[in-house]
Amino acid sequence: MPQTALIIVDIQNDYFPGGAFELEGADAAAKKAAKALAAFRANKLPVIHIRHENLSPEAGFFLPGTKGAEIHPAAAPLDGETVLAKHYPNSFRETGLEQELRKLDVRKVVVIGMMTLLCIDATVRAACDLGFEVVVLHDACAARALEFNGAVVPAAQVHAAFLAALRLFYAEVVATDALVGAL
Repeated sequence: MPQTALIIVDIQNDYFPGGAFELEGADAAAKKAAKALAAFRANKLPVIHIRHENLSPEAGFFLPGTKGAEIHPAAAPLDGETVLAKHYPNSFRETGLEQELRKLDVRKVVVIGMMTLLCIDATVRAACDLGFEVVVLHDACAARALEFNGAVVPAAQVHAAFLAALRLFYAEVVATDALVGAL
């Protein structure tokens, strides 16, 4: 029977207050992520944790072996849950994610985590391109401000713009409470 799986992308300590690469709204997103995670566990649906490791020390965050690279307690994996390491924004690139989903007969993925503007965007687009039905929980993701051509784009606008673009073709974008209520 086809399943729905939760993919938790990069909810790691460096993105939280005091971390090496703080995101705006990381704590609020982590609370919603924890709610989604609890619902998937309660319904015995597959959960896959993705943990980014930067291989270049110049990156300054998610360095292997550091506390910042560890998964945040709000999304900590339980024994038996799959944890995959990645080195690129796209959670499918050079990881076993696609194979794991296919092995579990997953047809639909729910994506949550950090950063909306990079790893969530890349993962969602790849999942859709690989034929998965994709849902993004907008309030279980976080972003940061960007600068372009001398203008600063606030994190909330970056978050909204990326989700609006994903919603055009790549994913259904919903609130955590709506999805949890439908499980």
